[in-house]
Amino acid sequence: MKGHGPPYNEQVNVDLHCHSTISDGTLTPETLAQRAQANGVELWALTDHDELGGVARAQEAALDLGMHFLTGVEISASYGANTLHIVGLGVDPTHPDLCAGMTSIRTGRERRARLMNESLAQAGITGAFEGALKYAGNPNLISRTHFARHLVKTGVCRDPNEVFRRYLTPGKPGFVPHQWATLADAVTWIRRAGGMAILAHPGRYPLTANQEYALLSEFKTLGGLGIEVITGSHSPAEFIQYAQVARETGLAASCGSDFHAPGESRIDLGDLPAMPDDLPKVWDLLADRIHHPRLAG
Repeated sequence: MKGHGPPYNEQVNVDLHCHSTISDGTLTPETLAQRAQANGVELWALTDHDELGGVARAQEAALDLGMHFLTGVEISASYGANTLHIVGLGVDPTHPDLCAGMTSIRTGRERRARLMNESLAQAGITGAFEGALKYAGNPNLISRTHFARHLVKTGVCRDPNEVFRRYLTPGKPGFVPHQWATLADAVTWIRRAGGMAILAHPGRYPLTANQEYALLSEFKTLGGLGIEVITGSHSPAEFIQYAQVARETGLAASCGSDFHAPGESRIDLGDLPAMPDDLPKVWDLLADRIHHPRLAG
């Protein structure tokens, strides 16, 4: 249920990007909610990859714990040779266009995973598909993250960073390209479902300055309204860089830890630095979409 909440123009602890076992996280939606609340998060969203199955569970847990909640999802989109991630906040998780889009993206993930397994086998690493599957809470969403956890667990690599230096990336064993949604698809599905489209962790994409400008221009033309500024995927220098990008483009600023697992993620839920005061915030623009805690009694 919705209602009146705190004055979101003041600094609050906001975390609008994280993942559960429904996609490639290691904690259930309920456990994530408990961790967020224990770490001081006041406004929270679960944004699983291409999957809405955990949203209702996360919302119920968040409201019971006294947090404010935004529905969310993170959509994989192909953009030239790159894969972008578009976060949708404030979406209707039952909207037929959005749900059909998520189903279409998930189709083919198992085939891709088996091709990744074959590529790793050629490099002398056998049994990777079965190993990765043990870490996939949702087998329909088996991903590179699950393969990475298997390679660390079996001692092939010391940590996920080493995995992605040696494997699973373009030109390395285990990488298999996949055609995701188009950028236009991702933004359209989010908008039709009543949500706001936000470009996730822009500092992660290997784009030149001109390519990034073209992306941001196209994103805005399609109806994208926000950009992640403070995120676990950005360095402190990138916090400053993308705050300025938000100012120059007029995109609203968002923030999220991109938390996946204890001991694996760079930043824990609730541990993000404060957003610059002068930036327009996505949660202000989504005030009517925020779900507020139930009144005691």
